[in-house]
Amino acid sequence: MVTDMPAMVVVGGCFGDEGKGKIVSYLAMKDKPSATVRGGVGPNAGHTVVYEGRSYKLRMLPSAILSKQTRLMIGAGVLINPNVLLDEIKTFDVSSRILIDSQCSIIEDDHIERDKGGHLRERIGTTGSGTGPANSDRVLRIAKVAKDITSLKSYVGDVSLEVNRLIDDGALVILEGTQGTFLSLYHGTYPYVTSKDVTASAICSDVGVGPKRVSDVLIVFKSYVTRVGEGFLPGELREEETIKRGWREIATVTGRVRRSAPFNFELAERAVMLNSATQIALTKLDILFPDARGMTRFGDLPKDAKSFVKCIEDSLKLPVSIVGTGPEVFDIVDRRVQLS
Repeated sequence: MVTDMPAMVVVGGCFGDEGKGKIVSYLAMKDKPSATVRGGVGPNAGHTVVYEGRSYKLRMLPSAILSKQTRLMIGAGVLINPNVLLDEIKTFDVSSRILIDSQCSIIEDDHIERDKGGHLRERIGTTGSGTGPANSDRVLRIAKVAKDITSLKSYVGDVSLEVNRLIDDGALVILEGTQGTFLSLYHGTYPYVTSKDVTASAICSDVGVGPKRVSDVLIVFKSYVTRVGEGFLPGELREEETIKRGWREIATVTGRVRRSAPFNFELAERAVMLNSATQIALTKLDILFPDARGMTRFGDLPKDAKSFVKCIEDSLKLPVSIVGTGPEVFDIVDRRVQLS
């Protein structure tokens, strides 16, 4: 058994929408992991990958779809909508690379119907994807699981066993989280949260990997903060100011406009603590500093952009090892070698 534990967790640092899909896609194409495994909630979280001008939107599959040699797995803690998953498998032609844990709970039509109105939809502002009711049924032990679903039969297996075997063999594995730290059921802005914990510890639990098997926790922050739905957002800007700054965004799953605020160091510091983060990925630096767009070398960044990155490092006492400078997968400043 190897001892360097080559597993990495990628986790959102705020309220989701941090750009985890871009970061995971980059890491997958650059580092060529043996597997990328999705943890988190389910199809209520959307990840977007942009490559060579084409946009790929994902709600169920891990964001490593463009890394042809990487297996795509879904951990037992993730809710599956079979229709969404099967459509993505077909769309991206990845059927030979899929493994779904047999214990994944299933979102059924009834869950989606129950999520269209009432407390969750009207007060909390949920996505209406059925995840909350489906997780409720799992707690009540009445939910169906993946091994019960005929259409999923050829993809079902033991994800935890496979992932741990890969780690034992020294293979690189990426555990991909969804949502963000402050949407955690236990550590977020309750009650305006998702239906389970989504911190790094929970992602490990979803996949079935013990915490001592992880070597790195890469926490992803956007250069400003956004949030969809209701709940606390310190420093929230009015919509006209959001538009003026170029921060206006549309959510991948719901199509709703995201609320926005400047980067919040206090929240970021707490997120680092809650996730035991070891390094930071910072996305959308080019939105704050347009002259940084598309750059791939830290030394070429505008002075004020470099100062912003260094301010984050000094404040959070962690290296900003990856910086996103545009929408494309390879619009990245990769500082990992420089910082090692």
